[in-house]
Amino acid sequence: MGEAKMKLILMGTNDFVVPIFERLRASGHDIMAVYTAAPAPMGRKHVMTPSPVHVWADHHHIPVYHTTRNFDKSEILNQKSDIDYIVVISYGEILRSNVLDAAPCINIHPSDLPRYRGPSPIRTAIYNGDTVSAVCLIGVTPELDAGDIYMRRPLAIDENDTNSDIEAKVSQIGADMLDEFLKNPAAYDPTPQLGVPTFTRKFTGADEVIDWTRGGRAVHNQIRALGAGRTKIAGVDVKILETRMNGDTLVIHRLQPAGGRPMDWASFVNGHPDAINRVGQ
Repeated sequence: MGEAKMKLILMGTNDFVVPIFERLRASGHDIMAVYTAAPAPMGRKHVMTPSPVHVWADHHHIPVYHTTRNFDKSEILNQKSDIDYIVVISYGEILRSNVLDAAPCINIHPSDLPRYRGPSPIRTAIYNGDTVSAVCLIGVTPELDAGDIYMRRPLAIDENDTNSDIEAKVSQIGADMLDEFLKNPAAYDPTPQLGVPTFTRKFTGADEVIDWTRGGRAVHNQIRALGAGRTKIAGVDVKILETRMNGDTLVIHRLQPAGGRPMDWASFVNGHPDAINRVGQ
């Protein structure tokens, strides 16, 4: 007898979600609809651009919706069947009772809950220099990231992992977890989150400004978490794009001068011979 296939509604926006949703589709589950952020202006020309999840759904001819404000599952299902689960990953919208009461809602959250609830768990873990974390499959509740935990899997954060590196790990782990869970949901008993929760915030451009008094390792964590660190080197405004640690010494690999193109450190030093002695100046 074959495994039961679920009728699912998927909610997500960011590109790291796409491999997870694709695993669910490839596993034969019936994707009834996708909810994702509305197209937004991108680039210098402000071209209206759909989210990666929207592009994926269009490619597979799955109906796409952009807000849950008027969510009505009967419109999606034409009253012919019911929804088994609503899967929510990096969606970016607080779900209200019209969604939460429609079907069981489950969420992949990339932190060791209750640590790092909120909008930036991966970036916060890297910024703080954490070396271990977890991926949790939880139920969705009105309180943000506070649902009971169905599954928890360890997540290693290596010294040079960036936000995109960890997102790729979460995509693989999260897809495996959902694939396993949906084969037999009854086998997983939800357990309450234990301990005092901590909360994350959205990072802004101001967080990219480097404070060299924090030390090389803290700066390294800042750059790999946020994708860039802004500072002056030899009087030039630059964005540092990639660093490594050599013991306790920070090594700059790639940077981008204001108004210029990204380049390696050696190329920058060729044009600014005193740069080595004037980092942060």
